Amino acid sequence: RVASFRPMIPRGRYAPSPTGTTHLGNASTALLAWLSVRAASGPYVVRLEDLDRPRVVAGSAEGILRDLDWLGLDWDEGPDRGGPYAPYVQSERGGPYAAAFETLRAAGLIYPCFCSRRDIQSAASAPQSPGDEALYPGTCRDLPPDEVAARVASGRAHAWRFRVEPAAVAPFTDRIHGRYEAPPGSIGDFVVRRADRVPAYQLAVVVDDIAMKIDEVVRGEDLLASTVRQLLLYRALGATPPAFAHVPILLGADGVRLSKRHQGATLRELREAGESAASIVGHLAHQHGLRPKPEPIRARQLVAGFDLGI
Repeated sequence: RVASFRPMIPRGRYAPSPTGTTHLGNASTALLAWLSVRAASGPYVVRLEDLDRPRVVAGSAEGILRDLDWLGLDWDEGPDRGGPYAPYVQSERGGPYAAAFETLRAAGLIYPCFCSRRDIQSAASAPQSPGDEALYPGTCRDLPPDEVAARVASGRAHAWRFRVEPAAVAPFTDRIHGRYEAPPGSIGDFVVRRADRVPAYQLAVVVDDIAMKIDEVVRGEDLLASTVRQLLLYRALGATPPAFAHVPILLGADGVRLSKRHQGATLRELREAGESAASIVGHLAHQHGLRPKPEPIRARQLVAGFDLGI
């Protein structure tokens, strides 16, 4: 069993991707993460997850920081002010990712995979994981070493996957959802380094949280299932996992998860329409049951007595 813990004074973080303007869903998660760590008098870290370079939008990193500041969510460490675990931008953290990759490879916990996304999706035996993601069917898992070497030597593009042993997939306790256990067979071998040699999200987020001594992770419940994979990496890298809290995702009027595609849902649009930061915070606080009515309130006024749950 993999257990999470809650330290007396946690180090929390908010790790957005600079792929556009901040929408209400982002602000909701940032607020709850900030309230949780501030209620315990802990430091709040901002880290930019920009490894998916084609999706990064110029100026959005600066916009995210402006939006957080406007909402009243101050931070102690981040890309604009540094800190003891700098840099706080993933694209500048290649060294730690390479070191973790070599640790996993030396231990025989990862292997090269030559399959394309189309190969995996078209595999007749490929099961589905939560979220309708095609699970890897294990095509390259047990290739003979000489064949692997020949393919690599020939220049075949390949990703690297983590070997998932079913017996190692353990339940964990989430502060919102309680005990979470992945359905049997739902966690397949997953990518830790893409074919373009860029670290995959699962590896990068774990390496960063270990390096930055993050011991409380508050994020959207859409990432709940991913936590199981990350716990395997924590164990493989000999690190203690943080406490996890996967908070509810805000939905738009259409019942779909809020995103940048929803008109009028970004903080910039709301600010330009005359909304105040206090009114946005009050709306979000009401959505999460922190206030009986959606009345304006400053983020700092919500800190006293705040508790996410378990």
